[in-house]
Amino acid sequence: MPIEVQANLSSAQIAETIHETILQAIPGAEIEVRPGGVGHFEIRVESDAFEGLGRVKQQQLVYGAISELLSGSNPPVHAIDKLDCVVP
Repeated sequence: MPIEVQANLSSAQIAETIHETILQAIPGAEIEVRPGGVGHFEIRVESDAFEGLGRVKQQQLVYGAISELLSGSNPPVHAIDKLDCVVP
């Protein structure tokens, strides 16, 4: 299902969209999204889904969830400055 994000959303609203999008892809995850500069975010995801996966595979799960927010001619998310994936 395509993600539709309006261009005029605040960083806090985009952070909430990121949170909800990751939660849909990784149910039960504990997620913290912090806005940085315009279009920049820091994300921390804690989930059992990361068990047994290397760091790159863990991050690929998260990036895969939010890829639509990072693509297009004027994406709402320009960069993830920090991504922490944690196994509980």
